[in-house]
Amino acid sequence: MRGLDSVGGDAVNALGIVGGIVQPVVIVAGAPLLLGVMRQVRAKLEGRAGAGVLQPWRDLRKLFGKERIAPRGTSEVFRIAPLILVATTLVVTVVAPFVTTASAIDPVADLFAVVALLALGAVALALAGLDTGTAFGGMGSSREVTILALVEPTLLVAIFALSVRAGSTNLGAIVSSTLDDPARVISPVSLLAVVALIMVIVAETGRLPVDNPSTHLELTMVHEAMVLEYAGPDLALVELASAMRLSVFLGLLTNLFLPWGIATSAVPLAVVVGVLALVIKVGVLGMVLAAGEVFLAKLRLFRVPELLAGSFLLALLSVAASFFLA
Repeated sequence: MRGLDSVGGDAVNALGIVGGIVQPVVIVAGAPLLLGVMRQVRAKLEGRAGAGVLQPWRDLRKLFGKERIAPRGTSEVFRIAPLILVATTLVVTVVAPFVTTASAIDPVADLFAVVALLALGAVALALAGLDTGTAFGGMGSSREVTILALVEPTLLVAIFALSVRAGSTNLGAIVSSTLDDPARVISPVSLLAVVALIMVIVAETGRLPVDNPSTHLELTMVHEAMVLEYAGPDLALVELASAMRLSVFLGLLTNLFLPWGIATSAVPLAVVVGVLALVIKVGVLGMVLAAGEVFLAKLRLFRVPELLAGSFLLALLSVAASFFLA
């Protein structure tokens, strides 16, 4: 019996190691491409030619080739914030279930640990915006922290509603439970949670109608206001991390509710299918999100809390439904 347990544990560990190697490569390489595809979709719907799906990678290459500069008077907080933002997102790509259900570092694949890592990166960037001492940096940071305080509880509660049925807050266990019982996808718990998470992702990644990633109008921007003082390699890290965070959130959304195709064994064919499934699902979801933005206008800042309060209410309802149906 002990020998069978050892074999099963080795298989899970091998799957987790494979996922820990493959997932960061896929997300780091594919995140700028996802951004390019989304921009191209918007351009086509708006009647423009667009710069091409490879333009984000061209921008990153150009920025990495420039000199690193920092505004006078800034501290180490400003300098290390991009590294923290990239590092925390990279850890999430290693441990969360994107290509494989098993995790390379299983304790860190917990719901609360993953959300804390994502929040840590956002807080580091907000502190960097404050560190510059500029009006726009402080304004963007205050708005970012306000949005963060509203979306993090919703993110936790919505995914917790799914964990009630799985009996675990481990993200891999939640995905596996959905694979074992596909009917859960159309349950009231899942439907309420997915709507809440979509609102959270839109706010967390700075998409319309909460923020406009393509604007530089000082009175309305949130993310761009925090990074106005960055240039060169530091700006490249911030932009790469932002694209990675978008891919991470979309990947979590698709695998928590539509996990089909994710690898449950370390067989090479299963891993290849898992990669293709992730690319297709995230790509389609990104294109739908970009297409929807064409028909949306940015909300006034004071209306954003109302939208996020609605998402939190939906998350609470999903938790109540999960206990009721358990």
